[in-house]
Amino acid sequence: MTTERHRSYLSSTLGCRCPRCREGKLFKHPVSINMTKNLEMNKECPICEQPTEIEVGFYYGTGYDSYVLSILICLISLLVWWLTIGLSVDDNRFFFWLGFNAILLIALQPWLMRLSRSIWISWFVGYDRHWKQHQPMDVSERLNADQANNW
Repeated sequence: MTTERHRSYLSSTLGCRCPRCREGKLFKHPVSINMTKNLEMNKECPICEQPTEIEVGFYYGTGYDSYVLSILICLISLLVWWLTIGLSVDDNRFFFWLGFNAILLIALQPWLMRLSRSIWISWFVGYDRHWKQHQPMDVSERLNADQANNW
């Protein structure tokens, strides 16, 4: 009897793994500054063959995920700044935090964009513990090759 190790939802989503099998990588390249390579996704999971482009414009909704993640990062950095350095308009500590926060968000942007895509697809594609016995969902009728990557 063999026991297979299963990733949790959180670890597979943060690791940008396929939501169906939780093993295959969603993206072709590691995180980089180059935005064209950073968002280049596999057409389908290399492990379970789950399509990553479910329909035309599927990833438009990731803007909402990115927005929420950015707000959370801003609130966390504000809290940490307030607890460690303090906030005051009189000696410009608040304005230094604004600058720090802007640089932090710009530096995290490639990772945030990938993470928001991983979260978005995980809401629409469920985990299948027995993915080897089941075929991935057929999305061919919802795709238009002429409109692929047209955002």
